[in-house]
Amino acid sequence: MKITAFTLGFLAAAASAAPAADTASGNNACAKTLALKITNIYENGDTNFHYDYCENIKDGRGFTSGISGFCTGTADAWEVVQQYHKLTGGKDSFSKYDGVLKKYAQSGSDSTSGLDGYCSVWSKLGKSDAKFRNAQDAIRDSMYYNPSQKLADQLGLKLSISRAQLYDCGIQHGTGSDADGLAGLIKTTNASFKADAKGSSGSTLKINGHNVDEVAWLTKFLQVRTNDLLHPKEKENASGAWKETLYRVKSYQYALSKKQYNWTKSVQVLDNDGKPVTVSC
Repeated sequence: MKITAFTLGFLAAAASAAPAADTASGNNACAKTLALKITNIYENGDTNFHYDYCENIKDGRGFTSGISGFCTGTADAWEVVQQYHKLTGGKDSFSKYDGVLKKYAQSGSDSTSGLDGYCSVWSKLGKSDAKFRNAQDAIRDSMYYNPSQKLADQLGLKLSISRAQLYDCGIQHGTGSDADGLAGLIKTTNASFKADAKGSSGSTLKINGHNVDEVAWLTKFLQVRTNDLLHPKEKENASGAWKETLYRVKSYQYALSKKQYNWTKSVQVLDNDGKPVTVSC
């Protein structure tokens, strides 16, 4: 499920939030930019921010659009439009779609009936309207980036690579505690640690009372996510499309193999074809 409630409470006992200095080391402005750009590769094929993108990719979520693949059938496109209304005073090119967008957001319908011209409006504003771009940035952060980083803080994650992976997972899986959601996958990962797990990353987590090296934790998390991509638990994710996106995990496994743990200028990952590419901030 892409959009879910941000259920974080079950993680409270797993780990205390990382100290501010440690969090900053893995979550500086450059590291965030790199995380966003890397996910753009998987979502859009390059590192650019495609505010004007809009199409029906036939994945059961209606129209997919903008910098984070906001969908009419999963509520986040409606959130963007509502944010845009706040910036325009409520009278703008999207106003005529409000009733339909609200209905589909509430029902989870993949229908595009009643949305004739929607992609044309989205694309035009995405190219030319700073307020619309700001609306997309705000909803991406509030629905995906910030919740993923709150989970990272609760775990005590300090490394750029770990925090970026949680964001990428949140974009694709949603950030909630359902079986396929980011918080759900974290819970599954944590449950697998029944003893200390040593490592040399320089960051140690407290998981179920055990000392767990952060890279050891991330390695296991990537395995858990791989299994979920191959065998989604939620019916709506079981179309088979997810198994075609394993490159999202393999790219982070590649970066781990290169010991690219903290990012300050650039990082080398794999693109959608499995070829190394350097991403810079």
